[in-house]
Amino acid sequence: MTLVARLKVTLSDVEPQVLRRFDVPLKIKLNRLHDVIQAAMGWTDSHLYEFRAGGVGWGVPDPDGYYDGPLPASKSSLLDVLEDVGTKTIHYIYDFGDNWHHVIKVEKIDDAIPGADYPRLVRAIGACPPEDVGGFPGYADFLEAMAEPKHDEHDRMLEWYGAKFDPEEAEIGRILDNFERLAKKWAPKPRKPRAAPKRL
Repeated sequence: MTLVARLKVTLSDVEPQVLRRFDVPLKIKLNRLHDVIQAAMGWTDSHLYEFRAGGVGWGVPDPDGYYDGPLPASKSSLLDVLEDVGTKTIHYIYDFGDNWHHVIKVEKIDDAIPGADYPRLVRAIGACPPEDVGGFPGYADFLEAMAEPKHDEHDRMLEWYGAKFDPEEAEIGRILDNFERLAKKWAPKPRKPRAAPKRL
């Protein structure tokens, strides 16, 4: 039986709260877990990232090898981190400029539900901040300007974002669509039957 981990991912320093709870296979590679978090939160995967636990980092290593960066996320799984570091809390940093810090807590490990697709959304609270808004201080300024039509920056922020913004709207339908897309992309491909050898 495949084991799955229930993860609670909370975006730090942001009000109102942004939280996602979902199930993923325990042996998911960290680069795929990055894809799941991007899909769950609503980020656009346009910046670097790093998982951190126990003084170790996993992410995208420097392709030129000029500096000692993180270990490759594609070569370690969630299970590896939990076993090697001995922790149930992992930190995920996205966009080193805006420095979005997420706290990932492993809430439980259980058998997969037969026939269910993973990743599987359990709960979503709050809207993800827009990309490149300037980290949590910029996001607070953005929310203030968007909420007050008479604010000096209201029109500029509205034009920059391109629409109204509801910080309470988690966009669950979009998350479910994203998760379904990932599940299909990662589903094991059926093996083609081998052709019988031709008789001579």
